[in-house]
Amino acid sequence: MTRALDHGALTALLDQPGVRRALTALDRPGAETRLVGGCVRDALLGTRSADIDLATTLLPDAVIAAARTAPGLKAVPTGIEHGTITLVTEDGPIEVTTLREDVETDGRHAVVRFGRDFARDAERRDFTVNALSLAADGRLHDTVGGLADLKAGRVRFIGDPATRIREDALRILRFFRFHARFGAGPPDEAALSACIAARQALDRLSRERVRSEFMKLLEARGCLPMVRTLSATGLLQQITGGVAELGRLERAVTASLTPVMRLAALSVNGRHDADRLRDRLRLSKQEHAQLTAYADALANLHGRAAIDAQAARSLTAEHGLPVLNETLAILDGGPRPILEDEARRALQVLGGEGGAPRFPLTGADLVAAGLSAGPSIGRGLAAARALWLERGCPTDAEARAELLTHALDSARQSHI
Repeated sequence: MTRALDHGALTALLDQPGVRRALTALDRPGAETRLVGGCVRDALLGTRSADIDLATTLLPDAVIAAARTAPGLKAVPTGIEHGTITLVTEDGPIEVTTLREDVETDGRHAVVRFGRDFARDAERRDFTVNALSLAADGRLHDTVGGLADLKAGRVRFIGDPATRIREDALRILRFFRFHARFGAGPPDEAALSACIAARQALDRLSRERVRSEFMKLLEARGCLPMVRTLSATGLLQQITGGVAELGRLERAVTASLTPVMRLAALSVNGRHDADRLRDRLRLSKQEHAQLTAYADALANLHGRAAIDAQAARSLTAEHGLPVLNETLAILDGGPRPILEDEARRALQVLGGEGGAPRFPLTGADLVAAGLSAGPSIGRGLAAARALWLERGCPTDAEARAELLTHALDSARQSHI
C-alpha cells in the first residue's frame, strides 16, 4: 500500500493564527523553532491534530521572555524542568519544548540536557512517523525516514527497537496503538519481536499510563487486528488479566461502540471482571459503573434462547435502553439469545418514546390507598414491580389498578 499525503495541508497548519503568532514571537536571531510530531504527521494525513507542539533551540527562559512581549500569547511553565512551556493562544494551547538530548534512561524516566540539533532531537523520539518537523518557512524535515513509512502505512521504531523500549516500556503499547491508527498490513517484524521479548516490562508501568494507551488503542480504526495480535502474543493477558472475547469485541467495533464498551465486550463476563479491570487499569467510577451495568445486563440475558417484545420491554426497564442496546449489539450474531423481529420493533418504539418504561406506582399511591407508612410499603412495591416486569411493563390504567392491588396484598401479607 502507498498512501497519498497532503503536503498542501502543511501550509494550512502554518497559517493557523495561533501557530503563526507563536512562530513569529519565537523568531529570534540565531534560533530556530519548528512544528514537530503529531501535528505534522496528522496534517500530511489530511486531519487536524488536537495537539500542537513546537521544538525550539531557545532555552525555556527565552521562550517565556518572547511570549511576554508578544500580543495574544501567555506563557505557562507547565513542564519547565523538562524544557516545556505552554503558550496559550486564541486557538488553544501550544507546547514549546527546548531541544533535548538523552543522557540517561531507566525505562521510565530520562535524564536529558538541552541541545540545538534537530536531528538528534528526532532520534530520541519513538517512531519515525512521529519525528517529522516543519520549519516556519514551510520546509519539511525528515531525518529518520518517517515520510516513507507514513506513505507505506508502516510504524517503525527509530533505531534499535529493544533499546527504545528499554528507555520507556510504554512504547510497547504505543507501538500497537500507533499501528492500529496509522498502520497497514502486518506490524513491523522487528518491532513486534522486541515488544514480545520485553513484555514483562509492562508490569513496571503505572496502571494509569497503561489504561490511557490501551483505551486509545481500543478507539483506533484498526484496533481489532492489533488486539488479536496482543492476544496471540500473550501481551493482552498482561494488560487485562482475563480471558479475551474477541468475537464480542469485533461486534462492538462493528457497532461503533465507545472504547469503554469495547473493553467491556473484550474482557467482561461478570461483575468480578468489572472489578478486576477497575483495579488493574485504575478505571474511573463512571467507567467501572458502565462495565458493571454491562455485566448485569449480560447476566440477565444469559440462558435466554430468544427475546420477544414483552421481554424486551422488561429488560429495558431493568437496565435502561442504552445499556441494553449496547449489550445486545455485542451479543448480536452469537448463538443466543435471538432477538425476535417484534423485540427489535419494541426497542425502536421505546427509543422513540424516550427510553425505558416507567413503573407506574409510588409509595404515595399505597399510602393513598390506606396502607400505613413503613417497611411494608417497600415490600409491596417490590412485589408489584416484579409482577410488572414479568408481564412486560404494562402502563395502562387496568394494569396499574391490578398492580396496586397486588402491592397492597403483598404489603399486608408481610405483616402476617
